[in-house]
Amino acid sequence: MTDAQSFYGRWAQVYDWVANAPGVASWRDRAADSLALAPGDTVVEMGCGTGANVPHLRERVAPAGRVVGIDVTEKMLDRARERSARTGESVHYVQADAARPPIREADAVLATFVAGIFEDPAAAVDAWCDSVASGGRVALLNFQRSPSVLAAPLNLVFEGFVRLSAPGTRLSTRSHASAFEQRVRAARKRLAARTVDRRYETFAGGYLGLLSGTVP
Repeated sequence: MTDAQSFYGRWAQVYDWVANAPGVASWRDRAADSLALAPGDTVVEMGCGTGANVPHLRERVAPAGRVVGIDVTEKMLDRARERSARTGESVHYVQADAARPPIREADAVLATFVAGIFEDPAAAVDAWCDSVASGGRVALLNFQRSPSVLAAPLNLVFEGFVRLSAPGTRLSTRSHASAFEQRVRAARKRLAARTVDRRYETFAGGYLGLLSGTVP
């Protein structure tokens, strides 16, 4: 956790820029839609970063709903609080470990681009499922390498991206992308085991996978 705080604290501004790159908003809309939110719901984002998903979640639970963003890095949350579109009476930010969230009885949980950074992603997913009330939905949005033959050159770029964006990594002969995807698969496997009414879709040329399910 200390590595993550230090890494993301240093790169909060750059992360915020990347998180709001052109075209990314449509990904966030699809992730928010997968939660089947209703006005008045309470939705929690695990590893919310600089709050890029907050506007997409807030518009779906307005006017009486709440959005809670949890992140371990204070500088990320500070950045989120600087943006008027990501703040307001219905938005609450909490500095805490997303793998052990201080949340119970939420209506939905969203985790985007974070499942692959936890040492024990299955345990994190268990904690997220335990954070929602019966009938609540949990969604995971993650990067992955594309299976398309034409995507081979971009898969090399993906390897470099994972090496640069993951805290605590060191250069080695081992594929960081493979290790990252192994953790993502573990998270998805656990979510599939914990939920019903599951839905899985890929987009962005196969580089994004979105899995959601309802906690029975």
